[in-house]
Amino acid sequence: MHVPFFTFRDFPAGLEAQVEAALVQEWRKKQFILGPTVSQFEQEFGQYLGGAEVVGVGNGYDALVLSLKALGIGLGHEVIVPSNGYIATINAVQQVGAKPVFAEPDAQSYNLTAATVAPLLTPQTKAVLPIHLYGQSCELDPLLQLCREHHLHLVEDCAQAHGARYKGQMVGTFGAVNAFSFYPTKNLGALGDGGAVVTQDAAVATWLRRHHNYGQSRRYQYAQVGVNSRLDSIQAAVLRVKLSYLETLNTERQRLARQYHQLLYGVGDLVLPTVTSSATGHVYHLYVVRTQHRDALQQYLAQQNVQTLVHYPVPPHYQPAYRPLGYQKGDLPVAEALAATSLSLPLFPGFTEPEQAYVVEQIKRFFS
Repeated sequence: MHVPFFTFRDFPAGLEAQVEAALVQEWRKKQFILGPTVSQFEQEFGQYLGGAEVVGVGNGYDALVLSLKALGIGLGHEVIVPSNGYIATINAVQQVGAKPVFAEPDAQSYNLTAATVAPLLTPQTKAVLPIHLYGQSCELDPLLQLCREHHLHLVEDCAQAHGARYKGQMVGTFGAVNAFSFYPTKNLGALGDGGAVVTQDAAVATWLRRHHNYGQSRRYQYAQVGVNSRLDSIQAAVLRVKLSYLETLNTERQRLARQYHQLLYGVGDLVLPTVTSSATGHVYHLYVVRTQHRDALQQYLAQQNVQTLVHYPVPPHYQPAYRPLGYQKGDLPVAEALAATSLSLPLFPGFTEPEQAYVVEQIKRFFS
């Protein structure tokens, strides 16, 4: 048996046909840039989130950059980011001219917490940018309280957490401005790049709608200097179809995660994902286990035709790109430990029972 880490399957049955029909319909409309389908998706995604202003942009990275720019964050400012996670968050801070400051995650949830952020605050700190990593919401109330006390902005990176909730409320609706990615493998994925900025502030949304389209206020009139970062109509058409199934897709991810929990509990030294609080929800964009034998386990599974990935194998402060920030090996031990021990197992909508059973069987054989 060959088990992919991720592949696109027709789940639920008929989804692919609906996506294909939406593509044909959009082609026939012949309105590919900022057409009505983009506005319809923005409205529907805003409604799904519980009532929010949504501005579709070119990709998740642009969503982060525009979120920070909309808040006036730039040169001379500091933004606290997780010491683990994907580098897009760090790069976005640097893109606007601010300095990223690495805070360690909680060792169980792998998410940023108020306790790890608080000691790093300085007069230059302007925002906290947590990632809802792997699909689990951060503990947001303490972070929001910390931001209120110190007059800071909270910006949520929701790239891995479409549909995740905190105390029943959708992530992406707590921060001042928040970023989503619609990269194809996300819980809500397009057929190419795409992203969205979400805010509750109508004035910020107006600024964003101008800025992402060259700063245009009316046709050939420019109220500000802007950029070109637009969600195209083809991607919006796909996202409208997939949005209607997002709860179903997330429920299936959660079911598969429960199966892994039951079947892998107590196997070897595996540390399984933990939902650290009843207040947080997990939509399992990734199912990440930890083991001191990570490299050997990954190699063994590859020999058995089971594909796995490591998210992420090199801590950001080890990367040459971030040496100017001044961090050394040993400065961020939790991030370093996560990079050395984490392994992402196959989990995606359409993942079959025989495939999952095979993965579990091979992991048990490795540890036997």
